[in-house]
Amino acid sequence: MHRAARTLTAAIALATAFGITACGSSSGGGAAADEKQTLTVWAMGAEGEKLGDVAKEYQKAHPNVTVQVTPVGWDVAHQKLVSAAAAGTLPDVAQMGGSYLGEFAELGVLEPVDTQAFHKADFFPAGWEQGEVDGTAYGVPWYVDTRVLYYRTDLAQKAGVAKAPANWSDLQAAATGYQKKAGTKWGLYVQGNGLDTVQSFYPFLYSAGGEIVDKDGKAVLDSPASVRALKEYGSYFDKGLTKKSVQPGYDVLKDFNTGDVPMFFSGPWIMSILKEQYPQLDGKWAVGPVPSDKTSVSMAGGSSLVISKDSEHKAAAKEFIRYLTDAKGQADWYERTSDLPANTAAWKTGALAEDAGLQVFRKQMETAKVSPALPKWSEITSKVDAAIESVTQGKASAEDAAEKAQSEVEGLVK
Repeated sequence: MHRAARTLTAAIALATAFGITACGSSSGGGAAADEKQTLTVWAMGAEGEKLGDVAKEYQKAHPNVTVQVTPVGWDVAHQKLVSAAAAGTLPDVAQMGGSYLGEFAELGVLEPVDTQAFHKADFFPAGWEQGEVDGTAYGVPWYVDTRVLYYRTDLAQKAGVAKAPANWSDLQAAATGYQKKAGTKWGLYVQGNGLDTVQSFYPFLYSAGGEIVDKDGKAVLDSPASVRALKEYGSYFDKGLTKKSVQPGYDVLKDFNTGDVPMFFSGPWIMSILKEQYPQLDGKWAVGPVPSDKTSVSMAGGSSLVISKDSEHKAAAKEFIRYLTDAKGQADWYERTSDLPANTAAWKTGALAEDAGLQVFRKQMETAKVSPALPKWSEITSKVDAAIESVTQGKASAEDAAEKAQSEVEGLVK
């Protein structure tokens, strides 16, 4: 899920300008699921391009329902949703991630999930939590995402690394071994600065037991665990084990292919890219869980499907979402997109059950941590980006950077 480009303040301003209140309509009226009707759906990025084909299949079994899918680019998605919410013209169904949900739930434009039709126990905990705001579910998990460690197994042998690093000590030792014994230029790639550096930092932060904002809405970036994670992250830059900065659009896979970068953290789509674009690396790489400190915890990403509170087609919308999120629909969606199923039953057969690499992602998802659904989360993480950069570029200690960011974040969560 891409970072929301604007904040709740902008959305409220637009809503006010249009004269729309934040209460919405929650009537149980509207068309029955099997009545002749058109269901409007917005989906983003690659998902938006692929969903139209699924909609055609759905319509064969539901001839009275026309599913009108509109692909929306991620670069304009947030503004388009904000404008539609303000004008009362949201689609019946929309794709949303955690960074959007807090904002639109607070605007009062989303229909709460029918928990009699969709059950929390069917999904990864982090997937369901992404759709919750203040204890109420507004989104049904569509697909999930997390980060694990990719590493070069052929170079690991030269580096004296027998298996995937299990903890922070192992990771440091492996990075050093790759560089000094295997002759790689770097030991590990983690992002040093720029937009969304925090996403590279999450596996360290969460594995140390740290957080940016805790479950009570309190900023805790200056906690001992968070500072410890920031120190550990910064140590790779201090020791010359990773690049201090890269150009926008940097493709780590090119350096992974040459061996300049033997380890990095990323998501499941990288597996497909490596197999398709770098066949010469076949048998020379593997994935492993996030190395642990207190425990092994990675970030949780992905998207949920929401229903507009003002929709006149809620029954049909619910049926379409059920089709997309049951075990069969999820397995089909994985085959079309390589998006990881949020419904755990989809992992019981086929490649999802048999592929060892995919199973690493499944295990990681069981403990993955979701970001809080806060309206100003984008602003909050930009402060963390700046704190990380100040450490990685040698401009501040972890303690000082955390203290500064803590003060800034406290002002955003009040």
